[in-house]
Amino acid sequence: MKMIGYLRVSTEEQADDGNGLDAQRFAIQHEADRCGWDLSWFVDPGYSAKDTNRPDLQRALAALQRREYAGLVVAKLDRLSRSVIDFSGMVELAQRRKWNLVVLDPRFDLSTPYGRAFAGMAAVWAQLERELIGQRTSEGLQALKRRGVRLGRPRQYDDDVTALVAELRHESGLSHRAIAAALSTRGVPTVGGGPWRHSTVRRILRGLALDAEAVAAREAGSG
Repeated sequence: MKMIGYLRVSTEEQADDGNGLDAQRFAIQHEADRCGWDLSWFVDPGYSAKDTNRPDLQRALAALQRREYAGLVVAKLDRLSRSVIDFSGMVELAQRRKWNLVVLDPRFDLSTPYGRAFAGMAAVWAQLERELIGQRTSEGLQALKRRGVRLGRPRQYDDDVTALVAELRHESGLSHRAIAAALSTRGVPTVGGGPWRHSTVRRILRGLALDAEAVAAREAGSG
């Protein structure tokens, strides 16, 4: 069985030192020898797990979509993702495309009943996280409105969508393109009915930045 062994460290120093990558490689190779996997290595040295916008991870996912490999294995969950939403999305993608996802620590394997049950729980927690993100940001926007702050130009998108965009940017640290991809993946509709574009995300965030500047100026004037 052909599998992808995915390795990641978050700093260039760790990548140069090699210890972090070597430990991951050893754990994955040991499991591959036990299971009889034929491994190909995909490595992202010096990349954070704050989102999935990493070159070799994206290359691995593309190869899995082309059915060149049966699955992907990582030594530890945080090597793949630190976000419940991102991890849940990857599990959903694996299930939909019918490739396996294996995490050695904590133990997770989509090919087993326990792994599939864990995947269901991850989806529930991801949905809760999305709803809490939207609620927190929406409450912040409503508070600005109650203070009489004009929230940028007339909005094309409602508070829930604007809140989600803001939270994906500031809480998850996603790029404009990654946010657009996430919104399209989640089926959030656009005004024109087409796919989300990074330019649309940028306009929404620029409007929020103008709102924040207006608040700061008003508070400075009142002080």
